Amino acid sequence: MERWLLTLAVLAFLLLALWGMRVGWRRRARSQSVLVPPFPTVPDEPGEPLLEAAGLYVSTTTAGNWQDRIVTRGMGLRGRAVLRRYPGGIEVDRAGAPGFWIPADSLAGVRRASAIAGKVMGTDSLLVFTWRLGGVELDTGFRGDDLEVYPQWMESVQNEIKGGAQ
Repeated sequence: MERWLLTLAVLAFLLLALWGMRVGWRRRARSQSVLVPPFPTVPDEPGEPLLEAAGLYVSTTTAGNWQDRIVTRGMGLRGRAVLRRYPGGIEVDRAGAPGFWIPADSLAGVRRASAIAGKVMGTDSLLVFTWRLGGVELDTGFRGDDLEVYPQWMESVQNEIKGGAQ
């Protein structure tokens, strides 16, 4: 009988913890929806892709704060994605979640990193794009299946920022 009561108490505690996490996630999404504008959608005719990479969309955070995950409007969900670089910007095509567009004129930087909310690694195997959305600066992290394409991506984005050729 004592073991049965202890089991019920542990189960009730776990359910309460899960409920608390859900409430916290939803509260965070509501508060961020005021601060972070809706993410841009992909243009109807973006042109021909200059670069493409399959991998994992990890998360988007506020710039410089790798643990402050943006969860509003479904952006907090990690999953498979294809990254495409067009002359006008970068498409993040997420499987099972809304994709979004990073306009070229909003790009502020690109770098390799070892950590962003939802993924921490010992090597610099994340590609992180820093960009502006409204008055907020964001970091979007992507873990590519092929890390050998990162230098091409970094050069292309840095040339875009400098106003040079793709």
